[in-house]
Parts: sequence; structure tokens; C-alpha cells
Amino acid sequence: MHTNKNIDHGKAFDWGKTSQDYAKFRDIYPPLFYKKIIEMGLCVEGQQVLDIGTGTGVLPRNLCKYGAEFIGSDISENQIEMARQLTEKAGCNDKIRYIVSSAETLELPNYFDVITACQCFIYFDKSVIGAKLHSLLKDDGHFCKLSMIWLPDESEIAANSERLVLKYNPSWTGAGFKRFDFDSENYECLSGFFEVEDTVSYDLNLTFTRESWHGRMKACRGIGASALSAVEIAQWEQEHMEYLQSVPTCFEFPHFVSMVKFRKVAE
Repeated sequence: MHTNKNIDHGKAFDWGKTSQDYAKFRDIYPPLFYKKIIEMGLCVEGQQVLDIGTGTGVLPRNLCKYGAEFIGSDISENQIEMARQLTEKAGCNDKIRYIVSSAETLELPNYFDVITACQCFIYFDKSVIGAKLHSLLKDDGHFCKLSMIWLPDESEIAANSERLVLKYNPSWTGAGFKRFDFDSENYECLSGFFEVEDTVSYDLNLTFTRESWHGRMKACRGIGASALSAVEIAQWEQEHMEYLQSVPTCFEFPHFVSMVKFRKVAE
């Protein structure tokens, strides 16, 4: 289990606990998401890409068809094991390899053209991550921070699901996000190492079934990756599924996507 005083009020969490659900329910970025990355000139033919906080390897698996070669790293052995299984199943082993490591302690040569971090920048140690990413990139390299968040103020279903998570895990700080909340992060940790080169943000609607939304919520930090007991998680699952019986079998609601492309500052 891991703790971070700035996340969930210091309550422990471990993404490895939810690797099975994560693999099944969190590969949900639509084609437009990847198209925008390619349009930024990232993860394209001939580039060497490092995906930190790769989880189950969602980004590398979906982007390798554009020609880049990837290394995915994650602190969780369970997540990396699942990433390897899914990558083999997808037939992408020739384009992607994985390593178990925290981003802050990666020991790799500085041959990367691009480093990506999707939905994970909040977890890194801001006192060291800027220098570490800078050291891993080529002189003309780029770092790209990516996020996609649902908007509970614009979806009653999302808002009610959040309330049920908070009922069982009041420490969860993953609720109530609005547009630009992720972009309002302080990038001081990157100052002197990187400069913002481009930003892209947009709304998109994602479609879920009752099952897929339930799985998506279970595979969040507030439930599946939390320190809740198996009994507590089962109770949440029962109550959440009972609630979902009151909504349409298929529904959609808006998400906000943010992409920030940083350019490495020359030494």
C-alpha cells in the first residue's frame, strides 16, 4: 500500500489491488483521444516513448500502431503483470516492453523522444520528478501530461456514484472535479526543466452500460485500489448496482480531456 499526504488525506491505496478490474474497465479512451496525441507530433513513427505510471499499459497498446516503440513503467508489479498479458494478447510485444519501477527511481539512458504520463501526475514526488524526466529525455525531447475526467456537475449518474464512494470511503479526494481542475496543478516542479509548448483541451461524451460504469467506478482509487476491506467493497458493490437498476441500461455523459505538451529546456 502507498500513502501520499496530498491524496485521500493520507489514506493508503494500492492500484495493484484492482488490476483485474482496471484491465477490464479502464481502457476507455476513445479514438479522438489518441488522434489528438498524434496530432501533437507525439508517439509517432521513429520515436522512443516512455510511459510512466503505465498501469495496465493502456496508452502503449493503443498508440503503438502509429509506429513508436514504448517502455511502460509502473510501481505496481500486479499492474505490470497485467500489462504484459494484455500486450501479448494484442500481439504488440515487438513494440512494447515493461519494467517495474517508480518514476522517480527509473535508471534508463536518456534516449527517449517522448515521456507520457496519463492520469497519474498527481502521484509523483514533485521534489524530484522534474529533474528525473529531464534526465531521461533527449535534448529535443517532450513530456506530455494527459488526463480525462468525468464531470459530476453535468451527470446525475456520475454524481450519485461519487456520493456512494464517499459513503464508504470519506477520505477519497477523487470526487467533484470540474474542467481545468487537473490543469490548475502547480507546475513549479517542472520549472527550469521544461517549458509549455502546447495545450489541448476538449469535451467528449463516453457511453457506458450499467456493468461497464460499475466496473469503472470499482476500479477507482476510492474503492478497488483503497484500503477498504473485502466486505466493505462487496457492500458498496451491492448498493451501487442497486442504484444503477434505476438508470437506463446504456447512457452517456461528458468528460473533460486535458493534454499539456512540455518541451525539455536545454542544459
